[in-house]
Formats: sequence, structure tokens, C-alpha cells
Amino acid sequence: DGTQVSSKDYAGDVLVVNFWYAGCPPCRVEAPDLEALYQKYKAEGVGILGVNLYDTASTAESFEKDKGVTYPSVLDRDTGSVLLAFSKTVPPKATPTTLVIDKKGRVSARILGALPDRSILDSLISDAVAEN
Repeated sequence: DGTQVSSKDYAGDVLVVNFWYAGCPPCRVEAPDLEALYQKYKAEGVGILGVNLYDTASTAESFEKDKGVTYPSVLDRDTGSVLLAFSKTVPPKATPTTLVIDKKGRVSARILGALPDRSILDSLISDAVAEN
């Protein structure tokens, strides 16, 4: 929707970053799981941020509407700045990839490829929330 997003918006909170695009079959499968976890944890200050690597705004919006996604996403196809910021953690062609960023801003977990099971990401988020 054109809203600017900064890592400072999530400072001190747990953040799940999911790299995706609409034509990615595993991305379509895992979107409802990410949304369910967003709903479960948002009251605890956990954010989920989608990073769309290839789509236009209209394609991304259509995907989000179709899948019932309410957490924010940014378009990274033109600048690649978000992917570049995680270049030591996320291989450029590994979509989807999901990261859990802890309260100190560190990558505490990484899932390359599709989420194997919602409960795994749920546990990773829960562990990050519980950390002091």
C-alpha cells in the first residue's frame, strides 16, 4: 500500500520474515499457516513481514486477498535491498525462506524452503518470545 517499513519498526520485538512470490507453489501452501501464526502472536508484539521478491503490487495484493493474508509485505523486486540485507542468511533463489529474528535483532532460526509443519515455526517463535 506504499507504507514505508524500517527495521526500526520492529526493534526489540520478535519478527518473522518470509521471502515469497505469488507464483511459488510452496508460498501458496504456507500463507495460511503464516497468517494463523500472525493472528496467534501479534498481541505479544510478534510481527510477520512478507518480502515479495518478484511480483508487481497488483499481483501481490491479489495473492494476499485470495489467501487472507493481513500481515504486511514489502515489494523487493526493484531494489533487492531487503534480500541484500540478509544476503549472508538467505540464498538469492531460495524461495520461500522464513527467518525468525529475535528481540536483539539476530537471526535465531531459518527455514529454507516450505514450512515443513506450522508447529515447527510456532515453536521457533515461542522460543524467541520467551528469550530475555
